[in-house]
Order: sequence, then structure tokens, then C-alpha cells
Amino acid sequence: MERFDDGFTVEGRGSEPELHGTPVLRGGIATGVGSWPGIDPRESATTILGELPELPHLVELPGRGVGADMIGRVSALLVDMRFDTTTRGYRLSPRPGAVSRRARDLFRADLDALEEAWETAGSAGTGRPIKLQVAGPLTLAAQVELPSGHLALTDPGALRDLSESLAEGLVGHVAEIRKRLGAQVLLQLDEPALTAVLAGSLSGVSLLNTVRALPEPEASSILDAVITAQSAPVMIHSCAGPPSLAFLRGSAAAAIGFDIATVATRDLDSVGEILDSGKHLVLGLVPTTPPPTPPTWRTIAEPGVRLIDRLGFPRTTLATQVLVSPACGLAGAPLTWARKSLTLAAEVARAYAEDPESLTFE
Repeated sequence: MERFDDGFTVEGRGSEPELHGTPVLRGGIATGVGSWPGIDPRESATTILGELPELPHLVELPGRGVGADMIGRVSALLVDMRFDTTTRGYRLSPRPGAVSRRARDLFRADLDALEEAWETAGSAGTGRPIKLQVAGPLTLAAQVELPSGHLALTDPGALRDLSESLAEGLVGHVAEIRKRLGAQVLLQLDEPALTAVLAGSLSGVSLLNTVRALPEPEASSILDAVITAQSAPVMIHSCAGPPSLAFLRGSAAAAIGFDIATVATRDLDSVGEILDSGKHLVLGLVPTTPPPTPPTWRTIAEPGVRLIDRLGFPRTTLATQVLVSPACGLAGAPLTWARKSLTLAAEVARAYAEDPESLTFE
């Protein structure tokens, strides 16, 4: 049996463990976006498990270089597809090479570090939730080149093959995490290039070679095929602005995450429709770099409260459908601020969950 629409119960496929417990996707909690400063997976995993007790995540450490960034690490997950590097980034390779081997080695190190920290924290087999992040199929195809040098997005067959390989790889990834940790899983698809993909604003291999806008029905079909293949609830995150909320509200995702600073008046109807549809919002409220004036949790909480008030939803929505996170990944932040940002996110989430009606701002 699978009940992954609300994240409450998952009975695994095949040899996966049966998991019960608190819903993996619920309002009034804090989580991170994904990336983190530094290069030590063990120290980072321990920090995340301590700072985000209700929804920690598998840390990404792009500071380690090739194969550790958002796009490169996907090479460790794809089925029968691998990456190589070019002067511009990554390209599909006909055979495994040094890049794919490095990506797999780094990914294994991340999983081993998480499992070790998970057991040390006493979380093994408890059904404690964990969030996994990976580049979504549209952003992946917008960043990875074919051997010819053109983006995978420009070739319908390559786009389909890449997304199918990703979907299959994620099924195995989720199953492995459940088996290793005895955890419930929330899967995050990162789509920072989504707006550019839909708008046709991506650069081609030359000034004369433009990348056409991907029609929304095609983009929706690709994205939803990856989402519906999974046995875990899926959220889509984009910290790009504007975050294409009108498109995302119609997706099969259970939650949508975005940087609240990128939302304009024109986006309010879409935000309201996302909530009306029963999806969760993951509001990126905490800045990724330290502001000139040190903020308090109340300062960070205010934009989310005002958003819900402006939309006309009851404040209890903050406790039932809203999660709190940093605005985007924290790889470029000083470590002290990265830690502080998670503390602030947790404090804001607690205020949203406990008594949102009492929150006032002068």
C-alpha cells in the first residue's frame, strides 16, 4: 500500500521497510533547500540533523567541485546515462568516465555520512522524515549538452530519454534511503531554469542558435512523468524569479517552494490557487546572506504572515500548509550565517505552528 499523496504512510515496494509515523509533508515545520558551505559530509550531516529536527535533508556540498554541484551529482543517479565535462559545463557521455565515477564516489560518501549521523542521532528505523534534492528534468535538460554541443532540451528524444532515466534513478534512490535509514522520504526537484525554459530565454551554442521556448503542455508532461513515477511525495523548488507559479500550480507536485522575495502582486492569485488546491507552500523566508542588520525571527516571519493575510486565508494556514526554509541554497554563505539561517527558519516555523493568530508586527 502507498499513501504518498499526504506523506503519512508508506509501505515500501519489494524489500523496502514498512514505515509509519508523523506526516513527512506538513505545515509549521522548517527545512533547508539543499546546498551547504564546506566540504565535509559528516560534519554537515550532523549539523543538519541537529538544526532541522522535523525535516532534515541530504546535504549537497558543491564546494567539492566537479560532480558535487546540483547538475553534476545527477550523474550518480541516472540509469544508463553518464556525464562528461566541457568548457561550458556537463554533456552526455556514451560511456562512464572520470566525471561519472567522481560523482558516484561523492554521492556514496554523502549517503554513508548521512547514515552514520542518522544512527548516531538514534533515528534509524524510526520513520523520521528526510528530504532528498535533485535537479529537475527541465533544468537538467537546460544545463546538460548533447555530444553535438546543443542542449538536451533542444532534442525531444534526448529530453524524453534524460527525464525517463532520471525518474528511474530517483525511484532507486528513494528506495535505498528508506532501506538504509528506515525513514520517510520527501523528494525535492530543483527547477531554477524553469522560467527560462518556458520563456525561451536560454542561450544556445552561439548567438545565432537560440533555444526555443518549451510549450507548457510539453513541459508539464515531462515534469509530471517524473513526479508520478515516484513512491514518495514530491515538491518542486525554484529560487529563480519570477518562479512560474501559474505553471507549477497545475503540476502533480504536493508542494511548491520559492523565494518569497521573487513573488510580485501578479503572482498572488497563483499562490492562492496553490493553497486552494491543497498543495503545501515552502516559503523561502530567510536570506541566504547575512543582512546588514541582524534579523530576529519576528522580522523573518512577517512577510509570510502578511502574504497569508493578503490572500485572505486564515492564519491557521501557516500551521497546516506552510513550511519555512532559507530563500535558496546556502553553499555561498558563511558557515556562521548558514547555521543561523536554519535556527531562524526553525523559530519562525515554531511560531507559525503554535499560535499564528497572535503574531503582530509594528
